[in-house]
Amino acid sequence: MTAEEQLRLLHPGWRDAVEVLIVAYAVYRILRLFHGPRALQVITAIGILLGAYIAAWLLELPTITFLLRFVFQYGAIALLVVFAPELRGALTQLGEARFARVFRSMEEREVAEEIVDGVERLSRSGIGAIVAIEHDVPLDQWAESGSPMEAKVSADLLLTIFTPYSPLHDGAVLVRGDLIIAAGCILPLSQKPLTDRALGTRHRAALGLSDESDAVVIVVSEERSTVSVAQRGRLWRDLASAELRELLAGRVPVRAPLTSAGAPV
Repeated sequence: MTAEEQLRLLHPGWRDAVEVLIVAYAVYRILRLFHGPRALQVITAIGILLGAYIAAWLLELPTITFLLRFVFQYGAIALLVVFAPELRGALTQLGEARFARVFRSMEEREVAEEIVDGVERLSRSGIGAIVAIEHDVPLDQWAESGSPMEAKVSADLLLTIFTPYSPLHDGAVLVRGDLIIAAGCILPLSQKPLTDRALGTRHRAALGLSDESDAVVIVVSEERSTVSVAQRGRLWRDLASAELRELLAGRVPVRAPLTSAGAPV
């Protein structure tokens, strides 16, 4: 290291601060992509393999060392396949222009109003429903379990889909942007214990999807005609329309949510 570089380390300038902020933001975005149980399992497996490689190297086991080195060499390709949906979503966001995001924000407000209107009407009619709104993590793997659609979001369409005894009323509706991309979808059920017996299968499914993605999942209870929202493993219950709008706009209501175990946070 030269004297100039050493001096720069002792007296950091504004360029160093900019570099640190850029790197920190990049790491933050990467960590946001790779969250949830699946990412944790992959990280655990990598840790086990790395530990086995170090042990084999220390014990001078050439065959095992060679095989593990081969695994690490081609493991990056396997990771690209495993996290393909997340990477595709990140690249899509990266390619969006600034002015396009302004129009998307306007569309999001219109879509939110249609969803709030539809949820209000479903709640008043005592019709159960579950609507998942995609954010950064794509919902393609769950969309495959239902019937594909490409219809603009509207309150009337939501009411039609969830009408009792219709072919798609039992599953979930998935929303991407201003489009319904699938209906009648099967969502993963949360495996964590729920202490509140009033929470049914729809609430479990909403919490399960919120554990594995960053989607906002709206639930209309058929038994109680109440509205709940699950996001990142937390559940807000008995929401009024104004509170639902706050959550859809990214603002957290004043009331405390419940964890997926049913206890206030």
